[in-house]
Amino acid sequence: MSAASEVVRYELFIAGQDVLPLEGRSLPSYDPTTGEQWSQIAAADAADVDRAVRAAGDAFAGEAWRSLSPTRRGRLMMRFADAISEHATEIAKVETRDNGKLYKEMLGQLRVIPEWLYYFGGLADKVEGRVIPHDRGSVFNYTLREPLGVVGIIIPWNSPVLLTMYTLAPALAAGNTVIIKPSEHASASVIETVRLAEQVGFPPGVINVVTGDGEAGSALVDHPGVASVAFTGSDATGKQIAARAAGRLAASTLELGGKSANIVFADADLEAAEAGILAGIFGAAGQTCVAGSRALVAAEIHDELLERLARRAHTIRLGDPMDEGTQMGPIANPPQLARVARMVDEARADGAEVVSGGDHGHVDGLPGGLFYRPTILSGVENTSRIAQEEVFGPVLTVIPFRDEAEAIALANGTRYGLAAGLWTNDVRRAHRVARELQAGTVWINLYRAITYNSPFGGYKASGSGRVNGAEAIEEFLQTKSVWCELSSEVQDPFVLRI
Repeated sequence: MSAASEVVRYELFIAGQDVLPLEGRSLPSYDPTTGEQWSQIAAADAADVDRAVRAAGDAFAGEAWRSLSPTRRGRLMMRFADAISEHATEIAKVETRDNGKLYKEMLGQLRVIPEWLYYFGGLADKVEGRVIPHDRGSVFNYTLREPLGVVGIIIPWNSPVLLTMYTLAPALAAGNTVIIKPSEHASASVIETVRLAEQVGFPPGVINVVTGDGEAGSALVDHPGVASVAFTGSDATGKQIAARAAGRLAASTLELGGKSANIVFADADLEAAEAGILAGIFGAAGQTCVAGSRALVAAEIHDELLERLARRAHTIRLGDPMDEGTQMGPIANPPQLARVARMVDEARADGAEVVSGGDHGHVDGLPGGLFYRPTILSGVENTSRIAQEEVFGPVLTVIPFRDEAEAIALANGTRYGLAAGLWTNDVRRAHRVARELQAGTVWINLYRAITYNSPFGGYKASGSGRVNGAEAIEEFLQTKSVWCELSSEVQDPFVLRI
């Protein structure tokens, strides 16, 4: 890490080297805790992206990568994991400075991120084809599972290294090469991480990073040399990416937004539910795709739980994310802070009651920090914009329900379907409701738990495809069917063999 007063320069990472963008453009990156510029990142254009795609394509076709057996490829991934473990503290500090999330959370992520590489590294040599039986015993037919080629990964700013690893690990395990395009608001930690791959022996061009704004992302999506695009971000952008990729018959995997419901039934342990709701929305300042931004509460306990939540929200400590005592850091960038404030103001104008927060936070000694206070809204209709649109900030709406059927209807009553939580001590109700919820992940009596070996992804407008778990590697493989005639029989050229 450089001294706090220095502006750190990050270039593109192509074919194992830091390289200057062809036009020399760059963008400033600001520390959301202080509001001051701390780094300068290269801004790639279409020509730079083409360089990266060519490097990844050459690496995919090259002997150094193709000659690695799946077992050796997996072991290389495990060495990469070891290197990340060794540098976890340094990378976590970079990530906190870039996006303002709590250092203890970023360090926690960096300490478990290697598990993705260990898991998928171990899965690399478990990818198998099969032999297909035929009526004609002289025909031998089998399948091969092969990589797609060059995979483009586009990620947001909220957990750059973790979200990169969701796709990077299975894509590498399948034998693909990769180009990562991080958010212009948080690129540094990804570059710091990828440099380690080159140091542990990944062939040049297997993993590349192009930084910059939407121009770089668009060029990556549209490039004919990119076989598949994996995107994490808003559903509006995801729709555009899917359409453009499909227009040239490229695959896409989409992990999009959410408006997740946290449902509390009257028989729930209220202390546990209170903690789970707080963690689900105010953890990471609500800047997570699975934020439990809608608390659906049984009418008979609504007032009591709302009071408990408001009381706790008032005590949440805003501050420097590097401080151990800080419970909530800043919003990651000015446009996002403006969006959060605007949506709360609109909800207030529409009749919502602000029970807690509802305005910018001020932290002594950090006058330029992008803080927003933990906000709880009541008196909100489930059809209102604040209950339907992703805020991506520390804003919770609390909505009562009368019975189980209404709770399910409210939870499913959005275009999203990424995650949901439910709190109850009735085991039969728990599993009954879990089956009815239209969400890719359902948590029962816990919230915001994700790991490398459990599949994660959305229903409806929350995306398509899955990351994590054995299912994830399927997104980056294609099947080849191989036929072999074992007899000396000469086939009639005008008759189809069936």
